[in-house]
Amino acid sequence: MKPEDVKVCVIRIEGTNCEDEMAGAFEAVGAQAEKVHLKQLIKQAPAGLQRNLEDYDVLAFPGGFSAGDYVRAGAIFAARIKAGMGSEVKRFVEAGKPVLGVCNGFQILVELGLLPALEGTMSDVPTAALYTNDSGRFECRPTVLRNDNRGKCIFTSGIQEKKLLTIPSAHAEGKLLSMDPDFVQKLEDNDQVVFRYVCPDGSAAKYPWNPNGSQSDIAGICNPAGNVMGMMPHPERVMTRFTHPDWTRGYDTEEGDGRALFESVMRYLEKR
Repeated sequence: MKPEDVKVCVIRIEGTNCEDEMAGAFEAVGAQAEKVHLKQLIKQAPAGLQRNLEDYDVLAFPGGFSAGDYVRAGAIFAARIKAGMGSEVKRFVEAGKPVLGVCNGFQILVELGLLPALEGTMSDVPTAALYTNDSGRFECRPTVLRNDNRGKCIFTSGIQEKKLLTIPSAHAEGKLLSMDPDFVQKLEDNDQVVFRYVCPDGSAAKYPWNPNGSQSDIAGICNPAGNVMGMMPHPERVMTRFTHPDWTRGYDTEEGDGRALFESVMRYLEKR
């Protein structure tokens, strides 16, 4: 598949606010991105505005505060998806198509049961949650991530293992937890841990470098198949070096650290 043939569905509802950046990130690597309201996909829009999920090659859940984050962050958006098009989303994932959730998008994927998906493609109820940050407040700051995936995740297939990336975070509920006492070990065994927060020198993170207190400093995970990934930091906000916090201090490339994730997806699709 050629890059210009790749069609990306950036799904949104009321309260989503990062859809422009997400669409722009995919367009920057050559794809066609369309911002699509959920109602267009569940046939609650005029005929000329209706869309079919199967016509897209990538599904992306951007950040924001969907439905005001009432009940729990991402819960209402996830419930509406399950009720209106749950079977279509499941088929999309089982077809091996990439699904990305960033920040609120990560929260939605967990609420949908698409992550961590330890028991299958989509669990009936959430098996993990993204809780309120340990600080008890919204955290908007640079974070350093280490790629701890060993090769399963398609979104980091073009990123060297253990490479450090500077990706900004902006969330109030990013603490990944589960009632399963073996949760982290299961993720490790399945190679589902993608990113961990670390200090700038690569050492174990402590606040504020882990901005939320997430278990084992986890910042992003994928499903067992590697084609669904959720992460709290925003790679779409650092597609160029000029949006990095230290861009005035010298750099050897104009590419931002987030670009490699989107390029990895495109390389995966080129081989399909």
